[in-house]
Amino acid sequence: MEEKRIAIMQPYFFPYIGYFHLLQAADTLVLYDNIQYTKKGWINRNRYLHDAADTVFSIPLRKASDYLCIDQREISVDFDRRKLLNRIRSAYQKAPHFASTFELFTHSVECSEPNLFRFIKHSLLLLRDHLGITTDIVDSSSIEVDHSARGQDRVLAICGALKASMYINAAGGTALYDQEAFETRGIELRFIQSENRTYQQFNHSFVPWLSILDVMMFNSLAAVQDFVQYGFSLFSNTSLAK
Repeated sequence: MEEKRIAIMQPYFFPYIGYFHLLQAADTLVLYDNIQYTKKGWINRNRYLHDAADTVFSIPLRKASDYLCIDQREISVDFDRRKLLNRIRSAYQKAPHFASTFELFTHSVECSEPNLFRFIKHSLLLLRDHLGITTDIVDSSSIEVDHSARGQDRVLAICGALKASMYINAAGGTALYDQEAFETRGIELRFIQSENRTYQQFNHSFVPWLSILDVMMFNSLAAVQDFVQYGFSLFSNTSLAK
């Protein structure tokens, strides 16, 4: 059977480098659109460097029920795009790769799409192409499975529908999945671990795991592409137990 590596993830706006490691490692990334939006997650917010400390930026949303799915949420009509861009400009305008990175961020922020999911997907596609990643990105709702399933059952259903030979999950999910349940279906279960590479952030102590925005501001495109391609490793639950 032809190898097909699948990853499944929520959409995040300018996420940290580990998100792109997962995207790079997979042949297809399934982007969850029809699951419940989580207010305390990182879907529409992330961290950037301001005055040597991590600071949160966010995309404001219209007030709505907490039970709506991600693809049912809308961006607030009061979203001040210029204010957000000015905050990022002020924080990074002296960074070595400010011009090219800020241009890409501006294209993402100025997207007029009011739907949260489509707004974020637009930015992820821009970043994917900019970083030279060739992984396909598909919406979870477009896959013919029982979408009422939850957790591992839903993941297995999606993997089956896409004829996956391997499922790759973030390292934090090792306790969520049963290795045998995947193996009996002919699917390898792997987890991804990102290297914590450091780089110069002005003249401050290094602040790790900020938005990809920060990585791109301080590193050349070639260096970021190298980190995306080679800055991670895959492991299994069985190797973890040894």
